[in-house]
Amino acid sequence: MGFSKEQFLARLQELQIEFSQYEHPVVMTVEDQAKYVGNSEGGLSKNLFLKDKKNRFYIVSALADTKVDLKVLSQRLGLGKGGLRMAPEEALGEVLQVPLGSVTPFALVNDSARNVSLLLDQGFKGQERCLFHPLSNDMTISLNVCELDKFLRSIGRDSSYVDLEANPPVGKDNPPDLAALVPSDSIVLPDLPEKAASLQAPPKAHVVSNNKSTEITAKATEPSRKVKNVKDKPVNSLQPSSSFKDVGQFVEEILDKTSALLLSEITEETIKQHGQQLGGVVSNCIRERLASELKTDTTLYMQTAYTEGFHVARKMFQSTDTHRQFRCL
Repeated sequence: MGFSKEQFLARLQELQIEFSQYEHPVVMTVEDQAKYVGNSEGGLSKNLFLKDKKNRFYIVSALADTKVDLKVLSQRLGLGKGGLRMAPEEALGEVLQVPLGSVTPFALVNDSARNVSLLLDQGFKGQERCLFHPLSNDMTISLNVCELDKFLRSIGRDSSYVDLEANPPVGKDNPPDLAALVPSDSIVLPDLPEKAASLQAPPKAHVVSNNKSTEITAKATEPSRKVKNVKDKPVNSLQPSSSFKDVGQFVEEILDKTSALLLSEITEETIKQHGQQLGGVVSNCIRERLASELKTDTTLYMQTAYTEGFHVARKMFQSTDTHRQFRCL
C-alpha cells in the first residue's frame, strides 16, 4: 500500500520541509492545473513516466514549457533512438502507486518505486518555487528546490538535474552523457498491455494543418478498418515468406509494416510535443526505420523472382531438349 496524500504531507512536516498547499478540483493536464494555481509564484511541472525495453522505469520531471524529445533523451541514456516509451497506465499502480495524472518526484517515496530513475529539469533551479501534486491531482504544493532536494535525500536519492533540451552528439567518441542515470535493475511486473500512459496528458490534442484544425483523440492509436490487425503485430514481426512470389501479397506486407509503425509513433506525447510538425516527424521516422528493412525485402523479392524465372526457363529448356531427342528417334 503506497503513501496517501495525507501521509505524504505529514512526512514533509516531520522533515520540517516548508511548503504551501492549494486545493483544487481533480486536474489531468498542466493547462487545467494552471487555471487554479497559475498565479502562484513558481514553475508548473510536467511529469513523464517512461520505460525502456528492459522494463526499467524513469520519471522525467520538467518545467511545463521545457521541450522534451524522447528520442534524443533515449540516445543520451544509451538506449538508442527508440529505447524509451511511455509506461503503460497499469504500471502507475504497480510501481508508483499513484493515480493517473499524479506522477511527480514525490512518488519515489513508495518502496515499490525504489528502482525508478529520476531526471529533473535543471530549469527548476532558476525558479523561486516549484509546483507539484502531492501524490494526488486534487492538490498542488509549492516548495523551493532546496526543500525538494531535502526530501530526495531523506529517501536516499540524489538530485540529478539535467538540461533536457540539450542534444549533444552521441557516438564512438562521444559516449551517452546520461548513461549513469539508467537504473541498474529492471522491475518485474505481471504481463501488462503496452497501453501508453502520459501522466498529465490531455485527453485531446489538436494538430493544425493547412489552416484546418484536426482533432486527434486517444483513439488515434487504433487502426483504421482498412488495416488488417496491424495493431497486434510487432513492427518487425513479418518475416520473408511465400509472399515474395506474389506481388499483391508483397505489397500488402509493406503496407502492414508501414501502418503498424505509423500507429506506434502517433502517441499523445508526440502529438503534444510536435503539434503542427507531427506529419513530418512521423514521415521521417517511418523513412528512417523502414528503409533498411524494405531494402532487404525488395532484394529478397528480386532474388525470388530471379530464381523463379530461372526455374521456368530451365523447365522450358528441358522440355525443348526432350522434344528434340524424341524427333531424333
